[in-house]
Amino acid sequence: MHLSAETQAQQNEGSRQLNESDRKLLNIVQKDFPVCENPYRVIGEKIGLSEAEVLERLRHLKEQGIVRRIGGVFDSKKLGYKSCLIAVRVRPEKLREVAAFINRFPGVTHNYQRTHPFNLWFTLTSGSDEKFDEIIDLIRSRPGVEQLELLPAIRMFQTEVTFKL
Repeated sequence: MHLSAETQAQQNEGSRQLNESDRKLLNIVQKDFPVCENPYRVIGEKIGLSEAEVLERLRHLKEQGIVRRIGGVFDSKKLGYKSCLIAVRVRPEKLREVAAFINRFPGVTHNYQRTHPFNLWFTLTSGSDEKFDEIIDLIRSRPGVEQLELLPAIRMFQTEVTFKL
């Protein structure tokens, strides 16, 4: 699960707005999500809520922007996918337009603006080299894109982020 955290201060403020059930719910969803037929019912049993209440709380937390997504994290390379961090230099007046275009591709997992000559960075994962190259060519040819650099991983490091709430 990915929790949004624009800054540490915002994350702390958001944590203060959560009730105890929300905190328990988010802690379980981050680290101990049950892999079973009715995971939300199992979570609810652990924290004293019904399955419907768990789903409603998660929907509400998503609407608030506290929860961005709930899903598995897989090693894309071991599954035969190509993945890469990409840095793009975009004319400032075209930044939003180019970012929106990039976000249309289902293999884009992160896309963020940076204060850097390469002012837009994203990750792209694709099931084939051909599709990956096709997407890169489409982005390169987009109005406002001045330069695009592929930054493939040289060495992978296992990291884990869990927000103890």
